[in-house]
Order: sequence, then C-alpha cells, then structure tokens
Amino acid sequence: MATDIKNTAHAVEAAAIMRLLPARPRLLALGEPTHGEDTPLDLRNELFRQLVEQEGYRTIAIESDCVLGLVVDDYVTSGTGTLDDVMEHGFSHGLGASAANRELVRWLRAYNDGRPASERVRFAGFDGPLEITGAASPRQALTALHGYLAAQVDADLLPCTAETLDRLLGADDRWTPPDAMMDPAQSVGQSAEARELRLLADDLVALLDVQTPHLITATSRDDWDRARLYGRTATGLLHYHYWMADTSPARMTWLVSLRDRMMADNLLAVVERGPVLVHAHNAHLQRDKSTMRMWDQPPLEWWSAGAIVGAHLGEDYAFLAMALGTMRHQGVDTPPPDTVEGLLYALPEDRCVVDTPRLATALGDSRPDPRVSPYFGYFPLDPAHLAGYDGIVFVKDVPPRPGSEPR
Repeated sequence: MATDIKNTAHAVEAAAIMRLLPARPRLLALGEPTHGEDTPLDLRNELFRQLVEQEGYRTIAIESDCVLGLVVDDYVTSGTGTLDDVMEHGFSHGLGASAANRELVRWLRAYNDGRPASERVRFAGFDGPLEITGAASPRQALTALHGYLAAQVDADLLPCTAETLDRLLGADDRWTPPDAMMDPAQSVGQSAEARELRLLADDLVALLDVQTPHLITATSRDDWDRARLYGRTATGLLHYHYWMADTSPARMTWLVSLRDRMMADNLLAVVERGPVLVHAHNAHLQRDKSTMRMWDQPPLEWWSAGAIVGAHLGEDYAFLAMALGTMRHQGVDTPPPDTVEGLLYALPEDRCVVDTPRLATALGDSRPDPRVSPYFGYFPLDPAHLAGYDGIVFVKDVPPRPGSEPR
C-alpha cells in the first residue's frame, strides 16, 4: 500500500494534540495497546506534564483501583505518607512497580508542593477493585460509606447498623475464592446475604444523595465526594459479584461490561471537579465496541468506559489511541507495510502524533489490513475504528524494561 502520509504526522507535544481538537475537552484520554511497558508510560508522563502546565488540566486518572488511588491522591496533594509506601499500597494490577508510574507520582507531589489547593493536580484511580481473576470484598467501601453517614445523620434514617453489615459480609475470603472466575458455583454473589447487601447498599447511596445539602455543609465537598466513591464502589462490586455467580451465557459479557461501567461512572464523577487527563488501555477508552477473546469462548463484545463517557460528554471527550511498531522482546517484530502500524513505521520519526482525519483522507478508498500480534498482551489498532480516534500517538520501537526477561 503506497500512500504518502508524511503530512499527517506531527511532533509529540501538547500543542500538536490541541491543534487536532476543536476545543480543549473536559476529559482527554490517552490509550495504550499493551500493559507493562515503561516506554509508553514515559511518553504519557511527558505529555501529561505539558498538558497540565500549558492547558490547565487538574486531575490525572489511570487504570488502577479507585479506592487505593485515594492513598496516592492524599500523598500528591498534601504529602501524606512516603513515596515508597504510596507505590506499594496505592496501586492495583502491579502498577506500583513501574518506574514510570513512580516518576509520575514524584512529579505530581513536587508540582503541588507550595501551591494553593485550587492549583494542585489531583490523582485518581478509576478502575474498580477488580483483577482478571476476581473482585474484592465490598467490605471496605460499604463500611466506609456507612461510617460516614452514621457520623452525620440521625440513626433512625440508617437502613442498618454496622453490626448487620459485618454479619452479612462475613469473612472477606468468602468473596475472593481463586476459582470463582472459572466456576460460578464458587461465588457468593447470589447468596441471600449478598442480595440483602445489595438492597442495603442502594439505600445507603440513596441516603447519601438526599442528605447532600447537610453533608457538604457538615463535612466538606471532598469528604462527600469520597463517600460517593465508596457508594459507587460498593454497589458496583455487589453487582459484579452477582454476575460472577451467574451461569448464563451472558455471564462474561456482563462482567466485562460492568467493569467498564464502573470505570465510566468514576470518570464522570472526577470530571465534575475540572478537566481530566486519563490513561488506560485503548480497549477501555475507544468509542467503538471493544472485543476480546477469553479462553475457548466466542469473542466478547461490550461498550468501553470511553464509549459510555463519550456518549455523555460529546465533544468534551477526546481519545488518542496509541500504536506501537515493535516490541521485539515480546516477539512483536516490524509491522507489515499494509497495516496502520506498518504505514506509520515507514515514517522517519521515532514517535509522532497522527492526525487521523487527514490520515483517512490520505488513505482514500483503501483500507489497511488488521495487524496480527504474536503476543497475546499486545492489541494492534483496528483499521475499522480510525474514525473514532481523535488522533494516534505512535511509538516506533519499544525496548525491554531494564532487568526484564525476554519472552
């Protein structure tokens, strides 16, 4: 496929990204096609620093546990704790071990130091307390929400006592058996206790809503906002556990959909307080339906968090997909020239920001072939989704992390 696309590529910098967009979006998303590589994260850090300093973004959200993320936010905004402790206890999915994530947190703390609260940059995890193998107990979120309400409203309004919650929750390991993802019978999500907890969680969230004027005055908007996070997390986890116990063919579609719904709810809440930069896998941020094959099942299809948020925010949501040329340490070699990645790989730049509408015009009626990855952890771009990208950030070569083992 011989196509001249040189004029579609620009330097990787905040100004070039903003020129692709009609106006500054309230939520600007940068994806990645794989996890566990620091080169894309180093580029993310560089771009996000520029966007904070030049465009006034005031929250950085990443694909990590939303409750654990509160530990990071406390550190970067007020210096609570130490950097080592925050990296160990403030991230899920092993993200705290990343040198690039550590540098992001270090920079946020340094940037905020001495600034007034209105100018500080906040941190947010926007994933649920979920791993690919299962979901956390709802205890932490549910009891935190109950405790906040119990300290501020008449006891007669509470739908239950803390002792009732503790009895219904039982031991936390009831909620996290290692075989529950593969065997619904191992999950307690449809037990009588879990069903009652779902009703109580709904009532606690309703009480939080109807008492909003009092609660913001009696505590603070930040405390109230944190209680809302606990409420979203508790109801989201109980809903997720319910479907973990389900035996219907729709089970896995429900689970992946509910995870992205939790992500979307968290992003929509965070954007209420100001402009947000978000980073996650392309599949969680794209506007088109996401697909994934798990085990020997038919491919799953679901609407991503980005698709949901984009439907709510319209032009206030923008998405930059990331594409990679090679990850030779993972068996991902030079891309075929008739793929999107192959076309971009032929450009002289080691990295660039691509204007996707101009790229589509340059391609004309020809459509690149989908790239096929030999590595299960890398998801190439789908050429059929080009119209849903506001731009592409392309990195030609990704070297292995220092000390990492080749595949």
